[in-house]
Amino acid sequence: MRELPAPHPGASTVLLLHGWTATADLNWFAVYESLGRHHRVIALDHRGHGRGIRTRKPFRLADCADDAAALMSELGIESVIPVGYSMGGPVALLMWKRHRELVDGLVLCATAGSFAHSRAERMAFLGLTGMSALARLTPEATRASITEKVYLRRKAAKWGPWAISQIELHDWRMVLEAGHAIGSFSALDWVGQIDVPTSHVVTLRDPVIPVHRQLDLFAAIPDARASRIDGEHDAIVAHAPRMADLIIDGVRSVNERRS
Repeated sequence: MRELPAPHPGASTVLLLHGWTATADLNWFAVYESLGRHHRVIALDHRGHGRGIRTRKPFRLADCADDAAALMSELGIESVIPVGYSMGGPVALLMWKRHRELVDGLVLCATAGSFAHSRAERMAFLGLTGMSALARLTPEATRASITEKVYLRRKAAKWGPWAISQIELHDWRMVLEAGHAIGSFSALDWVGQIDVPTSHVVTLRDPVIPVHRQLDLFAAIPDARASRIDGEHDAIVAHAPRMADLIIDGVRSVNERRS
């Protein structure tokens, strides 16, 4: 867990929820300092990611939402504004659905209410189920080989040693199951019931989560407010100063509408 103290009395607490295959630090490191000048900041690693919870149970996004709520209870935090990036968006939505009393508002970034619509997309996510089963059954050495083949070799040429060290912490069986959980997720039949102020940051050139899916989620949530950035799915790092400003503005908008 990462925590930055409140910069002043009355500052909102934001809970940063990272994306698939990332860790809290890998997703948010470039904006911690900026966000910490305005808010108390809490960030955690989701199940199987980084230093997140390890369990033999199948990965569920709902369990990630419950983990986040349990952390808030442990820290004595009565209410929070979840900020969900990519996979963290569904976790934030599920926090509202399962732990409404904790959620003052939502900030959703580069995310959607559902992720697999076409047959090709569904098949791609379904393939992760078989890989995760293989990772569950194989010995540690084979699992390490899967980790290398699935992700690290493709990223090593671009990312520095620190980033690679973050990825190496993953339990890849759980991460692959998380991919299947994302592909199976849909909130579009209930997000219209969301009754807290919501802000969206839409990544306009996102090849991972197409803009029309981001906008479908925005349109489905009553009275949501949106901002946009001319960036791809890595905008949280590639355009960190602008992303930090948009998240801060999104939290400000949530608080203004709450009051």
